[in-house]
Amino acid sequence: MDLSNAPWKRHVASAYIAQFHQMLDTLDLDSVCRVAQRIRAARNDGATVYIAGNGGSAATATHWVNDLGKATRRPGVPPMRVMCLSDNVSWLTALANDEGYERVFVGQLENFAAPGDILAVISASGNSRNLCAAVEFANASGVSTVGLLGFDGGQLLDMVEYPVLVKSHIGMYGVVETMHALVADIVTACFLEPEDAP
Repeated sequence: MDLSNAPWKRHVASAYIAQFHQMLDTLDLDSVCRVAQRIRAARNDGATVYIAGNGGSAATATHWVNDLGKATRRPGVPPMRVMCLSDNVSWLTALANDEGYERVFVGQLENFAAPGDILAVISASGNSRNLCAAVEFANASGVSTVGLLGFDGGQLLDMVEYPVLVKSHIGMYGVVETMHALVADIVTACFLEPEDAP
């Protein structure tokens, strides 16, 4: 195979990078830091953070839970109590089969969630019915709600207490999901400095 000419689909890669830079320029860092601050308060209070998403966002949720649970451990600092609602395949599919897919996250929160906990949902469209149902349950149960959202924010934009909106054209799933992973990494990084750092 001759690879000496201009790489195949280089224009696609260039457009993706350009879109990513545009989203970076419009990211509201204050909203990201507010999410980190709220998670810090929950950690210090011994509360639990639940994170959920569908598809690629489920993978981001799993990654974020790993980082918050493992990478943030420090001597003299309370451990992060964090759980991914997308990870228990047996429970998730049992709820989907028996009660409907819109109940896969609510059904788990009903067993665990307590006032003062946090539910963080990750959704490019902001319209996933199971995430909207989970946020409705959380808001009615004294659970704080965080949303990593894309496009125009969808229904979840006005439902969550702490939204982080990655503004984009509708349908730009790939770049939005990449941005959500970055936001999750930034929040985690906030816990890697000494507690008394500004």
